[in-house]
Amino acid sequence: MLLSRICVFLLCFINCSFSKISWPHSTSDFSLEGDYLLGGLFALHEIDQVTSIFTPETTECFRHSTSTSGYQMLQVMRFAVEEINNSTTLLPNVSLGYDIFDHCSNTKNFLSILSFVSKNGSIKPKEKLNNYQPKVIALTGPYGSTRTITIAPLITMGLIPLVNYGASSYALSNKMQYPSFLRTVPSNKDMIEMIIHIIRWFGWNWVAFLGSQDSYSSDGLKLFNKYISNTGICLAYQEGLSLHANYSQTLKKIDMLNINVIVVFAVPQYAVNIIKTAIVENIRDKVWIASETWAMNQQLPREPGIGKIGTVIGITERLLSLPGFDKFIYKDRRINGYSTESNVQSKNKTCNQVCDYCPLLTAEEIINENPSFSFAIYAAIYTIAHALHNVLQCDMNVCPKNPKAKPYMLLGEMKNLDFPLNGRQVKYDENYDPTISYAVVHWHTDVNPPQFEMVGTYDTYPETTFTIDNSLLTWLNNDSVPFSNCSVECKPGYSRKPEGFHSCCFTCTKCPRNSYVDYSRDPYTCFPCLESEWSDEGSTACKTRIVVYLEFAEISSIIVMLSATCLIILLIAILCLFAYNFNTPVVKSAGGSMCLLMLMCLIMSSISVFFFFGKPTFVFCLLRNAIFAFFFTICISCLTVRSFQIICVFKMAAQFPKLHSLWVKHNGQWLFIAFSSFIHLISCVIWMTVSPDKPIADSWTFKDQIMLMCEMGNAITFTIVVFISWFLGLLCLIFSYMGRDLPKNYNEAKSITFSLILYYLSWIVYFTAYLSVKSKYIMLLNAMAQISSINGILFSYFITKSYIIIFQPQKNTAAYFQTSIQNYTQTISRT
Repeated sequence: MLLSRICVFLLCFINCSFSKISWPHSTSDFSLEGDYLLGGLFALHEIDQVTSIFTPETTECFRHSTSTSGYQMLQVMRFAVEEINNSTTLLPNVSLGYDIFDHCSNTKNFLSILSFVSKNGSIKPKEKLNNYQPKVIALTGPYGSTRTITIAPLITMGLIPLVNYGASSYALSNKMQYPSFLRTVPSNKDMIEMIIHIIRWFGWNWVAFLGSQDSYSSDGLKLFNKYISNTGICLAYQEGLSLHANYSQTLKKIDMLNINVIVVFAVPQYAVNIIKTAIVENIRDKVWIASETWAMNQQLPREPGIGKIGTVIGITERLLSLPGFDKFIYKDRRINGYSTESNVQSKNKTCNQVCDYCPLLTAEEIINENPSFSFAIYAAIYTIAHALHNVLQCDMNVCPKNPKAKPYMLLGEMKNLDFPLNGRQVKYDENYDPTISYAVVHWHTDVNPPQFEMVGTYDTYPETTFTIDNSLLTWLNNDSVPFSNCSVECKPGYSRKPEGFHSCCFTCTKCPRNSYVDYSRDPYTCFPCLESEWSDEGSTACKTRIVVYLEFAEISSIIVMLSATCLIILLIAILCLFAYNFNTPVVKSAGGSMCLLMLMCLIMSSISVFFFFGKPTFVFCLLRNAIFAFFFTICISCLTVRSFQIICVFKMAAQFPKLHSLWVKHNGQWLFIAFSSFIHLISCVIWMTVSPDKPIADSWTFKDQIMLMCEMGNAITFTIVVFISWFLGLLCLIFSYMGRDLPKNYNEAKSITFSLILYYLSWIVYFTAYLSVKSKYIMLLNAMAQISSINGILFSYFITKSYIIIFQPQKNTAAYFQTSIQNYTQTISRT
């Protein structure tokens, strides 16, 4: 009901009525009889200034500015129809006619549309599709998205195929709103994607977007804003201009913002104003990206001073020649050119089928006009013809006259079309949009006549490809690609720090050590390396750290382990020797059973050396020092008791007889060893439970290494353990010094002093190195300190006695020892 009222309203307020329409039998530019009529809408005139009119009326286009390109488009349609009518394979014995109107207004050219959808001068909106037979079977046009969106609802309500050649608004891809709309030019979405491809190809990110105040530009701007997200491109300036806007002020703003790439996504009238203003305002060295509406404009490249504004890169459909079109135009000019007959015929037709200037155009003027939409119009007519051919079930020779084709029948066939046309494949997707075949053209304005050179392509069939030949482009700025970025790109290893509103405006910060920047992931963040990786300052990737530790197979490790093995074997041999000669004076003077305990402790201490090699584990870290500390301390406590006993026997027994008797009676030496060992055991247990040595991965000492080692643990508990051992050693030194004048066979001062000094020096060297140097070989030095401590006692205390047992048996007798004591007594008595 609503559509019916709209149609009635429009019919009542149009000052050109259907009664004026007549169909002459002769051929004219606007009409041709045929079995099936096609509608055509072309802008033969353009309205320069829109005036507000408060009464409903149609626009008489012939009263406005002429548009030669619109007339050339009309001729392409006529050429295509004539070519199809002359074909013996496409629609044989079926003729196509046309009814063409001048469509110059966005909102006031409904007469032609109502004429197309009418049947015998009337419109019945509720009529069933099977009974609905409007004047035209399908139509093409008009040029421009706004004009198309205005008329499309009236066309599509009857599912009349509207095969458009010049409306690229992405909104028209919505089949719920525009079910019978089909186009032979890519949508704005494809054009915007192409523009973004070009911008990214040259590495620009600081661009301006200028358009007009219509659906074509507003749709393009929305899509541009949508698709540049996550591309690094910043839209620094955007504006939709009217015909009477301040173009000068707009361009000055762009120049002040240092924007060198300007996308002009507008219909020709606006684009012409922008470029002419740029010439007048002396805007220089810019890159102008032209949308397909004006990319092949024939007048602008001839403007004086056009070469100074910079480089113009246009995007247009891949230009294809139409064989026979030039011949058709020359023939048409000979028949209708410079004749008033065509004009008179036009006057007799209904309004907007009038073109006063058209007969005055030469064939060259028509042929040399902007060819951007020629193939699109040509493909639109052939699309209708192929769909009709299929609906009529034609073969190569004949088409059945019945049944009569209905418009909606053609629509179902169009989606499945796939046919070659002048070297290009014509096919449509689910939205009735065509395959994309764009060309990037470069304006050469320094030659006469100006030339449009194809420097790049973008195709989606049979596969998606995009390329630009940079060598074909000439730049005014030292022949190098102009710079159009908000900030200079950061050097490798520098992250971006946002500056201002736009993401592409930033300062550069050098990434610190052990971090890196990955531009493909996030150019604004310095990502930390993993613990197993490292990097220098200003890195773009992390390197894998080398894991180092004392391995069993290293030469130094093998030498130390062989030394420890030999040491253990020697200690076991001496233990056996002392056990075999247990009752001899040498063994008894060395301590008897006490020296056997010392040897066993030294053997156990030697075993701890083997825990320093291989990958550190918790058990290895625990045992390597704990075993040595405990058993070596027992050994030192034995030496201390042994030194004290000798002093007691030779010096203190006479002075303190009661103390000596108590010491002997209660086995004071064993009580001391047990007590000191117990105290030390408790300290070791506390050390190992409170804060034991544990394996760590040292990744901070060396930037390129992970050093596997054992952490010392709690310093206090460890100091207590070391202090007990060192204190016992100090007592031993004191006692041995006090007995320096004892009988030779009982004088252990030199040997004990040497062994303990070696012990202290070994560990002083180790602790000094541990505090000052970080290396895996510190652990090797620790093992060597243990071996050195054991060797000190072994060679100074046990080896000398073993030598007497084996090589000087005469000294291993009671008589020899008795003689030594007597000599000492005599010496003491004389003093």
